[in-house]
Amino acid sequence: MTHKDMSLSIKELPKEQAVAFIRRYHYSKVVPRLCRYFLGIYQHEKLLGVVELGWGTQPLQTLHKLFPSHNLVTADYLEIGKMCFLPEMNHTQYFGSLTLSYLIKWLQKYTDCLFLYTLADGIEGKCGYVYQASNFYYCGSFKTSVYRDSQTLEKIHPRSARILLEENAVYDGVEKRHWLTHEFCEHKKIEKINGLMFRYIYPLTQEARHILKKYPTYTQHSYPKNNSLYFERRIANRRYEKILQPHFNKNVCQYNTQHYNNQQEVLCLF
Repeated sequence: MTHKDMSLSIKELPKEQAVAFIRRYHYSKVVPRLCRYFLGIYQHEKLLGVVELGWGTQPLQTLHKLFPSHNLVTADYLEIGKMCFLPEMNHTQYFGSLTLSYLIKWLQKYTDCLFLYTLADGIEGKCGYVYQASNFYYCGSFKTSVYRDSQTLEKIHPRSARILLEENAVYDGVEKRHWLTHEFCEHKKIEKINGLMFRYIYPLTQEARHILKKYPTYTQHSYPKNNSLYFERRIANRRYEKILQPHFNKNVCQYNTQHYNNQQEVLCLF
């Protein structure tokens, strides 16, 4: 079957069904907390994929960084927090961009959003090829950090490390820690790994296209490729060494505060 033979439909899904699908098929089982829509991607009545739309932890800050000359509000955009498909759809070389085409049309019909925003996770070796194939605008990259248990290879997002941060503060005899210290990480056999995140955005309206014209550095060419990926590991306080792409065990959930079998930690905002 080719993309010309495939007709899709998009329907809202119950949260529990969507989260179960994501935790079965997505490489990262932690679901964003600020969710607006859980959407199912169907061919006839068969569920082929799920898209979660919502916002990151600081929606207004994201907008102000992207569009500093415009006074936009959270309701002006939605972010793809999770997008995953049945395994047989991942190797078609067209299903991802076909899904995005249907998703864009759904957003244009059922929402008043100006933009669809997303991030490609460079730490996972992803440059955002599916967004490039769908003519998203590339908005640059930024450095990000995660932790990894060196024994179990559990990936620990800094915002999911609350319990570890509390333990780190006690270990150092201070009131609070915002980042795990190198000494504490060595004690716990935890690594801090840096990489890149790649920003992409798609205008959903004519107004959005006019806004994008004010930011000429956001382009639909000069996309990042595999040689744009960068990885480094902390070896001492404020000292890092370059490493190959790190690997993580996505089935371990010892330190992440959002336990994978706990549906209650995912908020739906309506």
